[in-house]
Amino acid sequence: MSKLTTAPTGIKAVSNFLNSNSIKSKFEEILGQKANGFIASLLSVVNNNTLLQKADQNSIYTAALMAASLDLPINPNLGLAYIVPYKGKAQFQLGYRGFKQLAQRSGQFLTINDTDVREGEILSHNRLSGSIDFKWNENPSDRLNKKVIGYVSYFKLLNGFESTFYMTSEELEAHAKKYSQNYKKYGTGLWKDEFDGMSRKTVTKLNLSKNAPLSIDMERAEIADQAVIKDYDPKSNDTAVVIDVDYVDNKQDSIDSEKISEEKEYIRISKHIENAKTISGLEQVEKKLIDENHKDAYEAKKTQLVFNQ
Repeated sequence: MSKLTTAPTGIKAVSNFLNSNSIKSKFEEILGQKANGFIASLLSVVNNNTLLQKADQNSIYTAALMAASLDLPINPNLGLAYIVPYKGKAQFQLGYRGFKQLAQRSGQFLTINDTDVREGEILSHNRLSGSIDFKWNENPSDRLNKKVIGYVSYFKLLNGFESTFYMTSEELEAHAKKYSQNYKKYGTGLWKDEFDGMSRKTVTKLNLSKNAPLSIDMERAEIADQAVIKDYDPKSNDTAVVIDVDYVDNKQDSIDSEKISEEKEYIRISKHIENAKTISGLEQVEKKLIDENHKDAYEAKKTQLVFNQ
């Protein structure tokens, strides 16, 4: 596991730490020949941020280790992943492009996209069905002069399933203040500097987490996002693995480890049912079914396996 004790701070101390043989070997195990370039990029990020230079170097390391295990560069200009300082620690934050890239890697998505929504582009919104009719302004220069009123995420899976998720600008502002104490109290951080990107990330993340099949990498990314990572085993392929995290910028809405474990167990059982090849294999989870959705999926799978015998 990648659990370390408190260590000195400062760019020189961080540089010495990350270039030590034991730490470099960790990144080389994950990234191979790309490890040196990743460490150089990490040091550049730290060097350009005075608060990161003062942050606990172990939290910098574990945040970077998460990004490396997801094979996401931490160059802020790419919008894939960030390392963000908060109260002497370094948080891992996934950018909206990072969420989209992880989704695309799963091989289950035909398309995935997000966009801002301008005044006049919503024709109707059915509150009961949740469906929204959009009429997009096809004049680029005219569109840029219109006020942004919200953001929307859309994806379509290879099996034909589609999902659209929309939030107004006011809802996103409220979301930012709820889930970032730094933004709520001081009006600082990524929500101030990159409101567009954070809004796109939010609708994308919520659409995927609520409606899409999640890969192991997506599950890990959702747990680690906006957290200080205290302990993490990047080699584990167990979908029920619990990453030890601390949501320092959002104490009152932290996801506790017990809840994460329950969610992981639910996902594990669902995937076991879906992937079962034999009745005996399916029956291994019969006594672990959690709710009616599990029971219905179990019975449907059992019927399918009996029919295919």
